[in-house]
Amino acid sequence: MATSSTLAVPQTSGVPRHIAIIMDGNGRWATRRHLPRTAGHIKGVQAVRRTVEACGRLGVRYLTLFAFSSENWRRPADEVSLLMRLFVKSLEREVVKLEKQGVRLRVVGDLSPFEPRLQELIHQAEARTEHNDQLNLSIAANYGGRWDVLQAMRGMLRANPGLAEHPEHIDEDALSAHLSMPWAPEPDLFIRTGGEQRVSNFLIWQLAYTELYFTDTYWPDFDRACLEEAVAWYGGRERRFGRTSAQVLAAR
Repeated sequence: MATSSTLAVPQTSGVPRHIAIIMDGNGRWATRRHLPRTAGHIKGVQAVRRTVEACGRLGVRYLTLFAFSSENWRRPADEVSLLMRLFVKSLEREVVKLEKQGVRLRVVGDLSPFEPRLQELIHQAEARTEHNDQLNLSIAANYGGRWDVLQAMRGMLRANPGLAEHPEHIDEDALSAHLSMPWAPEPDLFIRTGGEQRVSNFLIWQLAYTELYFTDTYWPDFDRACLEEAVAWYGGRERRFGRTSAQVLAAR
């Protein structure tokens, strides 16, 4: 299980070990070009491919992409339907490439509302890539940060019923073990494209000490240069984790 940044100071370097991205701006990218919003989502798949390849070259070990939030069901039905079809097609087309690139794929979130065919493809893709360790790619689908904390609490209590009578024994480690990504360290760098500056219910437990980077670039235009710019910005940050600058300097 990953170390909590509120319990201990994690090891860091100039290259983030874990990057989490909200891929925002697909619809606005299309609207500005007088195209249907769905065209932006289709174009955004190419940006996913570029980002996965760039992270592999940079030495990033974990990449988490917010593909579909639990709130996205509120969008127009035709757009949601297109997103589901894109998810299916992407899994069918990309899993072979991911396997060859050494990428391990996991999909996190509440998968129960998805059609059986999509659930089957997800399980197949996860099984096919489970031996890879070059890059750990997590796709958050029908995911919400509050959902994650709630399902972790329920899972913890199911595994340890006695904690309900002794809540004083509940600590971060007990809960973290049941979060949707217990295998991954907390994100070092959070990126949101599209100009908005909020975390939108994404990894709200895990982002406690993450560096937050916002860019006006729409997701379909996000390329290797954009990622390298974000990583360079991250490399200039002083990650104190509650300490003073003098303490950080003394620890080097």
